[in-house]
Amino acid sequence: MTKIKDINCFLLDMDGTIYLSNKLIDKAVDFINLLDEQGKDYVFFTNNSSKNTLDYQKKLKRFGLEVPLEKIVNSGQVTADYVRRQKEGAKVYPLGTPSLELELADAGLEIVKDKNEEIDFVVLGFDKTLDYNKLWDAHDLILDGVEYIATNPDYVCPLEGGKSMPDCGSMISLLETSTGKSPLVVGKPNTLMVDYVSDNLGVKKDRMAMVGDRIYTDIKMAIDADITSILVLSGESTRETVAESPNEPDYVFQSIADIKAKLEE
Repeated sequence: MTKIKDINCFLLDMDGTIYLSNKLIDKAVDFINLLDEQGKDYVFFTNNSSKNTLDYQKKLKRFGLEVPLEKIVNSGQVTADYVRRQKEGAKVYPLGTPSLELELADAGLEIVKDKNEEIDFVVLGFDKTLDYNKLWDAHDLILDGVEYIATNPDYVCPLEGGKSMPDCGSMISLLETSTGKSPLVVGKPNTLMVDYVSDNLGVKKDRMAMVGDRIYTDIKMAIDADITSILVLSGESTRETVAESPNEPDYVFQSIADIKAKLEE
């Protein structure tokens, strides 16, 4: 097991790890400042595809974090890159927010919202603008054999006060039930996310760690990618879910403040 002090690059989940909704988690800014002081690399790394990288940059800035765009990676961005590599200029029917649509368009993909047109891929994200017509269109397209890709499998998005809201995984479950078909899921725990960072940002997997609050996405991906896994209990997971999970993290901390303390020892 790699020691915390020997980790050179931290992949940092955001929701539940750095902040909860609009509330910054204690010592999060201090942790980032410490990484800068110690010359360690980091990438903000999230499955939430309802916002694009520019949106996340603005949100982090409101928390007092000046983060360059290349240090922010979300599942919508990696999904767009994956689809582009399958087919340049592919026609995509999106179930996603305007931010996800912008992410797809920026990758050179064509957004199509009429199910009767020729469509190459259905792309499902964490869609806060979801309505029944979108679901019905996706249902028909998937049954017609259009390739179906989802940005992430998270069932809920954690909020302040122990609350949550339905996330992309819950929407996947609905379409799986209605169509009997499952999508390719690009986001965590798919190791495509780690590969994207390694290939596009030049970050080596050696001495890389994933820090996140979900066992079935953050920790599972780290294990599959053979990088250090660090679970924080400031979001979705609890001591009980850790004990029940077949995916055992290398480290478990109450929050990112405890990782900071470990780096200062």
